[in-house]
Order: sequence, then structure tokens, then C-alpha cells
Amino acid sequence: MTSNDPVDEGAGTDGKLAVRAFRGAGGIALVADAAGPAGAQPVLLLHGGGQTRGSWGAAVRALGAAGYQAVALDQRGHGESAWSDDGGYTLDRFADDLRRVMASFDRPPILVGASLGGLAALLAAGEAPAAGVAAVVLVDIVPWMERAGGEQVVGFMRGTGGGFATLEAAAEAIAGYLPHRPRPASLDGLSRSLRRGDDGRWYWHWDPAFVRPQDGWDMDAINGRLSAAAQAIRAPLMLVHGTASEIVSPAGAARFRAMLPDAEIVPIAGAHHMVAGDDNDAFLGALLAFLDCLPERTA
Repeated sequence: MTSNDPVDEGAGTDGKLAVRAFRGAGGIALVADAAGPAGAQPVLLLHGGGQTRGSWGAAVRALGAAGYQAVALDQRGHGESAWSDDGGYTLDRFADDLRRVMASFDRPPILVGASLGGLAALLAAGEAPAAGVAAVVLVDIVPWMERAGGEQVVGFMRGTGGGFATLEAAAEAIAGYLPHRPRPASLDGLSRSLRRGDDGRWYWHWDPAFVRPQDGWDMDAINGRLSAAAQAIRAPLMLVHGTASEIVSPAGAARFRAMLPDAEIVPIAGAHHMVAGDDNDAFLGALLAFLDCLPERTA
């Protein structure tokens, strides 16, 4: 496949998702799921750190059924996309990958980015060389995010990077990390979120190097860049955040509103950082309402 493979016209109406291939910065191979008509307005969904494109499964189908060309991308080092040869995973690399993928569409896409995906979207659309974008939807991420919440997320990823002996052990770890989530009755979904190693252990679908400390990491400097990038974006912008988020506090949301008074802000009551996973119906309702009001919408 090439980066211009068409989207399966039937995807999104019969539950089928097409698989597409893209190239990111340096030619790195990236994989995506897609649904909806190929000639429609593209909506590019970007998962958070440690997740995969599978986290957007319901959103891709809903967007495709609504007439959008929905594409959920595995970012580098995640899912079925390739890992960085040198183990480097800076925000600049994710943003450069995103610019390459965006350039493959025949019109500026709408970006929907959760956590890491939202940071990449801000830099790709708001910093030179800025990629053309129809709109940006940030999912529980803002400049000047809560440092303690970020450390909690990274701590869990680093602490479980060695894998699990069984799926039950993985389920126990997740239940401890997300105590607000009801534990699923079946482990089938969890088996799709993990890969079985040659040693028989179950591992997350991401490169362990992703959570290693990066040289030159300066959170204050990065937050300054993100703030400037957000203010430079001229396209419509929406923030969807959980009211119980560990990453976007009420003060962080208020700061974002003061910085971007024209942006739409939608709090999802009771949701934590993984908003779509905590209340997918509320998330999709807010997303579709926002997208359907955009002037760029092509049915």
C-alpha cells in the first residue's frame, strides 16, 4: 500500500475498517485504520502515548457513518507502526510525522489528538512549517498540563514495560491504575491491546524506548512552545476534557480559555484523562456536534 491508498467506501457503514499505510518523517512506516467515503472531509485521529489506533475504533466507525473520511493513525513506536531506529521519540518527531501524513490528503484535515496526539497536532499546525488544518480538537491535553498527572501516566508505563506473565496480571495492573473503570467481564479486548512476546509474556504495543528520559527535555520550554503554537492556529479549535482528569485541571482549563477565548471547551463530567474510554458517548456527541458546524464540512 502507499500513502494515497483510497479509503474503503463501505467502511463505517458495515463495521469494516480499511487499513492504510503512510510514511512519516525519514520514511518511517506508519499504519492506520480508516472508514468513510474517500472524497469526504478527512478527520485524522491521533492516540495518546502508550495507546494505539484501536483506542479510536468506535470514533472511526461513527465518523465514517456520519460521512467523514476518518483515519486513526498508529504513531511511531506504537501499534503496528515502525519503531524509531535510534530510540528517539521527541515531540518534534511526532509533529514531523504528522505533517507528512497530513500532506497526503487532498485537503487540510481536521485533527483530533488525545494527549500525545494533541501535542503533536499543536506543533504540526502551529509551528513552522505549519501544516494546513481545517480544525483541531484537543482531547484532555493543554499547554501547561499538570506535571504530577503526567508523571503518574509515565510512571505506570515505565512500571509495566517489562510485560505481564498472564492477561489476568495485566488486568490487575490496569484495575489498580484505573480504579474508576469497571473491570471487563472478558479479557478478549485486553488481548488486542497487548502482544505476546517470544518469551510468552504479554507486552504493550509500544516501544519501551518511548518512555525513556529524552535528552534536553525541558517541560517549561516545551509548554511555552505549545502555548505559542496554540495561539498561532487560525482554524477552529475545541478542547474536550474530563472533569476528573489528572492532566487537565480546572485551573488548566481556565488558563486555556483565557489564552484562547474563541476556542470551544467541553467538559465531560466524571471522565478522567482517557476521556473517550471513560465516556465515549459524551465524547462522540461533543465531537460530532463541533465537526458538523464547521464550514469546511464536505458531505
